[in-house]
Amino acid sequence: MKYVLVSGGVISGVGKGIIASSTGLLLKTMGLKIFFVLDDGGEVDLDLGNYERYLNITLTRENNITTGKIYQHVIEKERRGDYLGHTVQVVPHVVDAIQDWIERVAKIPVDDTNEEPDVCIIELGGTVGDIESMPFVEAMTQLRARAGRDNFMQIHVSYVPLVHGEQKTKPTQMAIKAVRSAGLIPDLIACRCENPLDSGAHQKIARFCQVPLPQVLVVRDMPSTYQVPILLQEQGLLQSLTDVLRIDAMTISPALAAKGAEIWKSWNSLASGLATVTDVVEIALVGKYLECPDSYLSVVKSVEHAAMRCKKKLKIVWVDAEHLEPESERANPAAYHRAWHDVCTASGILVPGGFGQRGTEGMMKAAQWARENGTPYLGICLGMQIAVIEFARNVCDIPTPISTSQEFDARDEDRIIVSMPEHHPGQLGGTMRLGLRPTLWQAGSEWSRLRALYASSTSADGQSQILERHRHRYEVNPNYVSTLESKGLNFIGKDETGVRQEIIELKDHPWFVGVQYHPEYLSRVLHPSKPYLGFIAASAGMLATITAEIAGAESTKASF
Repeated sequence: MKYVLVSGGVISGVGKGIIASSTGLLLKTMGLKIFFVLDDGGEVDLDLGNYERYLNITLTRENNITTGKIYQHVIEKERRGDYLGHTVQVVPHVVDAIQDWIERVAKIPVDDTNEEPDVCIIELGGTVGDIESMPFVEAMTQLRARAGRDNFMQIHVSYVPLVHGEQKTKPTQMAIKAVRSAGLIPDLIACRCENPLDSGAHQKIARFCQVPLPQVLVVRDMPSTYQVPILLQEQGLLQSLTDVLRIDAMTISPALAAKGAEIWKSWNSLASGLATVTDVVEIALVGKYLECPDSYLSVVKSVEHAAMRCKKKLKIVWVDAEHLEPESERANPAAYHRAWHDVCTASGILVPGGFGQRGTEGMMKAAQWARENGTPYLGICLGMQIAVIEFARNVCDIPTPISTSQEFDARDEDRIIVSMPEHHPGQLGGTMRLGLRPTLWQAGSEWSRLRALYASSTSADGQSQILERHRHRYEVNPNYVSTLESKGLNFIGKDETGVRQEIIELKDHPWFVGVQYHPEYLSRVLHPSKPYLGFIAASAGMLATITAEIAGAESTKASF
């Protein structure tokens, strides 16, 4: 097993995840099988998603090692008597547990080859020197020795600030000094900066950090993060990886090498083409967590993937759902009218997932506008439930005490949206319906615009199905499905029991789709999520073109 450690210094949030993802992508273009492990003291699900999106792989909770997980693991071993009464210490017990965890999970297949990976990329969370990361730092110093020569490489990401027009290298020099004092030995330095490093700063970092000049990479701000792999490849990152890890001595499958070359060709074409795209598609994202945009990061990445596939420049207009509600017109008329202007002029309206009642009335107003005015609409999880409630109120005339969600009024009564049997009110931990689950297309749904975009697999009984990831506590009440369908709201996708409603779609509408699952969790740069792709294509007025292209590609694949 080859290991690549990506660490960071000077400041957090410097872009380790993007550089780690780009490194993995470049290695994959050679035909290597890549695996990711994250060492961190906190939640890092955003990074895991980033790795999946870049490399089209599937990771699990095992890929994220936290301090809590390791300590719990060590304590359980001590309780079982594995340490034979010895005093349990950070070194060697905690440090060894970290290394053992990495070596164990690094062998788990994560792609469609179903084979053991060739390279394990480890991202060390935070910055070197953080107190919570010290056991992991020590574990990495020992892992280098355990892995052996030619099997371990460290990339250290450092920020180069611009002060009064001058690029300052001292923070990077001190960061490398701190890394080395902790026992780590960077083989390559990735310098994050707003502008390209001038020659003097570049040479100064190489000289004072004792790293060859070609192994000091300049990672300047790019128009799109998807162009970072190209930037790194142009500076010889792949050659450095080959030299340090002796990749040229490895046996690489010709089929995987050819596939890797095709991946790089597609990525290069897609990312390089971003500079020439001029046609804009404007999307109104109606949400309630706008003060924390990372809440919608996976959603944003998914619409980016779809826009790139459609060769459109994406413009997301963030709309606070509460500003669409009547109360906002009285309290803040400027915000109210601005929000409605953004919704009414957008090419498409997207309502993502969320929890709680706040802002939901505004979301329903947005869904109603999209439904009545032919504006493409995509509702994700809560966004689907919102569309169902709005339709029940305004088309089926179901009174408000019923046409709401148990989540909103916390009353266990007859509601359009109800809690699932697995959900225990008052217990919010570990009670959601999670994970990859099947959705079966219903008979008579062949007309569906969304179904036409999916390359469906088949269930055991021969019924056409898709697999998507879920994360929710509430669902559509099956007792009202027939009433809603009689008025034109089609439930075209259900779970394997036929009870849970997974997909809604309006037939006589350019694109009005709601899904109970979270398709953004499976969206990939080169393989956009189908609900998002259809939504963006419809918003750009090119749904028929994209559908025809996908049908043609599937036909070609089937012929082989």
